[in-house]
Amino acid sequence: MRKIQVITLFPEMFTGVLGSSMMWKAQKEAVVEFSIINLRDFGIGPRQQVDDTPYGGGDGMLLKPEPLFAAVAKAKESDPEAIVILTTPRGQRWKQSLAKEWADDGQGLIFICGRYEGYDERIVSLVDQQVSVGDYVLTGGELPAMTIIDSIVRLIPGVLGGETSAEIESFSDGETLEFPQYTRPAEFQDMKVPKVLLNGHHGEIAKWRAQNSFKADQQ
Repeated sequence: MRKIQVITLFPEMFTGVLGSSMMWKAQKEAVVEFSIINLRDFGIGPRQQVDDTPYGGGDGMLLKPEPLFAAVAKAKESDPEAIVILTTPRGQRWKQSLAKEWADDGQGLIFICGRYEGYDERIVSLVDQQVSVGDYVLTGGELPAMTIIDSIVRLIPGVLGGETSAEIESFSDGETLEFPQYTRPAEFQDMKVPKVLLNGHHGEIAKWRAQNSFKADQQ
């Protein structure tokens, strides 16, 4: 079973995401085991401090090294060979090919979700991969971690259900997005489903879909 652990100050954020849809199914089918580690449990002193002001001055607070080192050590107890991932704007840009690669790899994953203005740079010594989901700033690393986890888990065999579901999706070939799709009714508010999709001719349908797939560079 694939083990995915997340270190975060806000474990409640993951309850709905990991307990719904395909993430729920992956756990039910014993394909994936999720574990959420509360960073606050490893905080220092009676106030369980996890952050402090930066040396040299500056706005905001930084995550301290001690709690994160302890939290990663705890995660490694149950999965010593797991890959440690830090979600950060300076990391490698996440893309579908990486999701497929990590889904096929089968190795355990430990996500560190950053917060505040950043983290003590010594935390990077714990990390195997730094990953970014885009050139924008979020409040913390929880949403990027959820995005990356979802994109990986849904590609693990047995999760989506259909054998070719993942193969025909957007970005699977690195060049095109998905073709337009329709369902019943055949006509709605004067908008009609293309006739080729109604004729049952699989060759013509495949040709139409190929011709009408959006190119990734058009977006």
